[in-house]
Amino acid sequence: MGQVVLVTGAARRLSGRLIRRLQRAEGVDAVLAVDTVTPRHPIGDAEFVETDIRHPAVGALIARRGVNTVVHLDVGGGTAPHRRSRATVKETNVIGTMQLLGACQKAPGVRRLVVRSSTHVYGGAPRDPAVCRETTVSGSVPGGGFAEDTVEVEEYVRGFARRRPDVAVTVLRFADILGPTADEALAGYLTLPVLPTVLGYDPRLQFVHEDDALAALELAAGEARRGSLAAGTFNVAGDGVLLLSQCARRLGRPVLPLVRPALSWAGTALRTVGIADFSPEYVRLLTHGRVVSTALMRETLGFSPEYTTAEALADFAGRHGPGLLPPRAVAGAVDRFEEAVRRA
Repeated sequence: MGQVVLVTGAARRLSGRLIRRLQRAEGVDAVLAVDTVTPRHPIGDAEFVETDIRHPAVGALIARRGVNTVVHLDVGGGTAPHRRSRATVKETNVIGTMQLLGACQKAPGVRRLVVRSSTHVYGGAPRDPAVCRETTVSGSVPGGGFAEDTVEVEEYVRGFARRRPDVAVTVLRFADILGPTADEALAGYLTLPVLPTVLGYDPRLQFVHEDDALAALELAAGEARRGSLAAGTFNVAGDGVLLLSQCARRLGRPVLPLVRPALSWAGTALRTVGIADFSPEYVRLLTHGRVVSTALMRETLGFSPEYTTAEALADFAGRHGPGLLPPRAVAGAVDRFEEAVRRA
């Protein structure tokens, strides 16, 4: 019997693309899509079930349809297509995951669980490691935001893995996802006409292209390239690092340096009116930045991204640029000049 895959968070663009890819994958018999709202994008021949993952109906669906692979993507902030209150997002992220894992635990047919996570679990503080590995534990995760939810979600997933050692559990910690159709929180920030930044800071950033994120999810949901089940926790990011100032120049967007309290206030205002998501973890990211190691991704998961961090930003810029400043060629010249100064 082939795979019967259940995908949560079907209304998200990334989920929709994954659902269509899984239907074309060898060995997949059926794909079930679950969300609280009907997707605006096509999901092919997948069966859509409009329900909340906090509802017992999901458990009944898993048992009735013989689901053996669960891909949990309904973990994130209040981004499009359904901007939700912080309380609702918290419940969906944490309580929803608890209910979903409880349903999986009771279903003996479930053999594989893939959970979308984020490198925001590492927090962001001046004394954090220069490069975060999967074993890095940060004591600086901000409270009350998506990062805190993700830490809790991973704790519940580890508990599930201990109770069901027969299930291959894979947690993918994605760097911020960019691409032509990305609707993630940082993508919303980078589309602002002027980028507010923290005065005196120029953080290091990593991105993963949306196509690479999809490929990693598809790989984790199936067989690893070495023929074994892909299980464990893996950072997923493109090669290379960019400074926020470099990102701004390549996007052609001026920056507006603010003291950190003013940036937090501005972020709250933008989040309230639905323009951009400035959760506490993003304020810290724009202050201290974050770089992660992807050695396990390559050596154990067997996955190598096609796009570097710079290429992911360039593809994003092709859809969302140019900005108010000079074109990309001038930005590249400035980058080369700065590199020459540093070497000198």
